[in-house]
Amino acid sequence: MRILRWLLKCLAIFIGIFLLILIVFGIWVYNVSDNIVPPKVADTSAFSLQVDSTDGNFHTIGDNWIRKNEYGLYEMYVSGKPFELGVKNGKLSQQLIINQEIAFTQQIKQMIPDDGYLKFLKYMTGFINRDLPKHVRNEYQQEIYGISHAAAHSFGWIGTNYARILNYHSAHDVGHALQNLMLVGCTSFGAWDSKTADGSMLIGRNFDFWVGDKFAEEKIVAFYAPEKGHRFMFVTWGGFTGVVSGMNEKGLTVTINAAASDIPVNTATPVSLVAREVLQYASNIKEAIAIARSRKMFVSESFLVGSAADHKTIIIEKTPKELAVYDPASDNIQCTNHYQSKTFATQKLNREQIANSASVYRYQRLQELMQQSYPLTPQKMANILRDRRGIGNADIGEGNEKAVNQLIAHHSVIFQPDSLRMWVSTAPWQLGTYVCYDMRKVFGKKPVKDTAIAINTLNIPADSFIYTRQYRDFLVFRANKMALLQDKPVDTAAVVRSNPQYYDAYRIAGDYCMNKEWYTAAINYYNKALTLEIATKGERKAILEKIKEAAKLNLAVQQ
Repeated sequence: MRILRWLLKCLAIFIGIFLLILIVFGIWVYNVSDNIVPPKVADTSAFSLQVDSTDGNFHTIGDNWIRKNEYGLYEMYVSGKPFELGVKNGKLSQQLIINQEIAFTQQIKQMIPDDGYLKFLKYMTGFINRDLPKHVRNEYQQEIYGISHAAAHSFGWIGTNYARILNYHSAHDVGHALQNLMLVGCTSFGAWDSKTADGSMLIGRNFDFWVGDKFAEEKIVAFYAPEKGHRFMFVTWGGFTGVVSGMNEKGLTVTINAAASDIPVNTATPVSLVAREVLQYASNIKEAIAIARSRKMFVSESFLVGSAADHKTIIIEKTPKELAVYDPASDNIQCTNHYQSKTFATQKLNREQIANSASVYRYQRLQELMQQSYPLTPQKMANILRDRRGIGNADIGEGNEKAVNQLIAHHSVIFQPDSLRMWVSTAPWQLGTYVCYDMRKVFGKKPVKDTAIAINTLNIPADSFIYTRQYRDFLVFRANKMALLQDKPVDTAAVVRSNPQYYDAYRIAGDYCMNKEWYTAAINYYNKALTLEIATKGERKAILEKIKEAAKLNLAVQQ
């Protein structure tokens, strides 16, 4: 008995110490999560700048401006010192910043309806990003601080305006690092010399980053003339000054593609701000590599970099510990979501990505499409970016992750660095008109409210797919998919009829039947899904587990 009492006493002391450590750790996490301090700004006179609205669609601050074009894209030009850039951006796009944050937070709440867990994730994200300012250039901190004054104060439950806007710049990183959800399964490629009709460089990319449909409704084509570095253009959204797709005045382009990453335990420079620095300060591939090498990142990423000066495109592959460069030594290049360099080819995470994800299949389909389309033109680039089929032109259903066009793209772009032209997609996804912009035209003269800055004669027409019955059926499928996510009624017959070759239609119908305890029907739908082209091994495994669970529950009901 004496030994037992001694053991219980030791156990009690151990539990007490453990709980005390947890409490202290929790208090520390709580404090550091809300401890991001804005940068010091010597000259805040930009606050006094006033927006002049000549009409409801064209707003100016001196020579800076924003407007919405006839295709639904917002076009914005800002210039000046870092803080001034941010203030002008914020004042001109204030409503877009507010709308974007509403869309983002609503989608997060829909994905994570539990308030307790949402609060937990808030503090864990804050904990991971506790040292974020240390890894962000002061000029970008100042710019983000300037933008943050336009953000809504009603989101204070997330954090201060500055802390929120700064943290949103690492959303891309966190989104693909946490459990490798692959919410950013992008595709990019390039061709030049003999592989294009006129020998010029052509680069295309789909930015498949989905955080709800509303998040992609208000895209901005931004033109920046910073006090230091190169002038550049990029596709973005309200409040976001990082770069995911852009080109500078030297004809250097940057796009980013997610790679498999470990779950981060601390922060570093967000990928989008590394890409922004490359775009602003690099004029060739050598300089781009030097900048990427100088920055520490907490996720793995591929940077597809095209250079008019070098007349070629390469991929900078970067992990939190190493950097490698993939140069195909040919006149074409492809990039999906796995590494290709010798340095990372045998890396454990990369091998798992190759074996389990849709990346290699999509890569092979991309190669197939390019081979069929040489010599490439901007129109042919758009055709590839819009392709919805599988290898060998197989029907794998609409929206399959194995397709180049997954019908979730936030935006799609085509670059022609030699002529400083960029085509930007319009809704829906990359199916609408690709609008053509020429950097020389935009930076060459001050626009007036009635003068278009796009070269509409060079626009690429909308995909005829949007006028078909098949497209209307896909919208029915999506409506049912969204209904399932929101715990609303699903028409199982309609969801499979509207997308009959897509495995996920049967998975959705099966999940709804499981929720209704219609186990036999669920098993039938799941079995049908297994006969179709499933995007990843993880999804196939999940469906097999659901069949086992449904069979077990069905047996219990019958007994």
